[in-house]
Amino acid sequence: MNAISSEWTKFWSVRSTWWCLAAGLALMLAYSTALGFALRDGSDRPMAPHAVVVGAAFYLSQFAVVALATLFVTSEYASGSIRSTLQWVPVRNRVLAAKSAVLLPVLFGYGVLNTLAGVAVSAPLIPAPDSSVGAVLATAAGMGGYFALLGLLCLGLGTALRSTAGTIVSVFVLLVMIPMFAGSLGWEDLVNYFPGFAGVNAMVTSGEPNPIFGGVAPYAPWVGIALCTAWAVAGLAAGSTVLRRRDA
Repeated sequence: MNAISSEWTKFWSVRSTWWCLAAGLALMLAYSTALGFALRDGSDRPMAPHAVVVGAAFYLSQFAVVALATLFVTSEYASGSIRSTLQWVPVRNRVLAAKSAVLLPVLFGYGVLNTLAGVAVSAPLIPAPDSSVGAVLATAAGMGGYFALLGLLCLGLGTALRSTAGTIVSVFVLLVMIPMFAGSLGWEDLVNYFPGFAGVNAMVTSGEPNPIFGGVAPYAPWVGIALCTAWAVAGLAAGSTVLRRRDA
């Protein structure tokens, strides 16, 4: 508990945390407002408000989460304070577990907040179709779960790579570039199993078209969360291995 309390204090005591959270929410509101106006003026592809926020999360807000979770660990390597952290908590996996325990609830709540904020600004602008309460809550739960698991993936990779730029670039390639390349080769089915698109599929109800590429996911939303969990576990395993084998 002391380790978690210490990480909680470190998390909220730096400006980068507040900047990342504010930037992600601002991007969500800006995207939802802009697309809401576009849909109000007429569009050949109507979207419900809960679908609008899914697009905002994938194209913009998730990268604020990536930056936040990455800086949570790589900033300590950059400043050298990781040495003090490991002196206070010599069992290294406890450090990673404590950071994970801080990120999980914060990023889950942040995903829910982003969903509700995006729906609140886009819904009055969109004449039709409307979002049911159930659809909004399902999207909120999916986005919260995705943001939390994405944060753990970044935490693990950041611990392994020990570089802010290297981690952010690696995650961007994993979320966007590799799936785009796979799609261009005709491997569209493979795209659904990468963390970014699995997260998007977790935010939509079964049988509903994916608002990013228009197709229907080949699995239920809970499978999308399970896939994101697998990616997060892999990232944390890589981080744990490096943390235990290398000096700070």
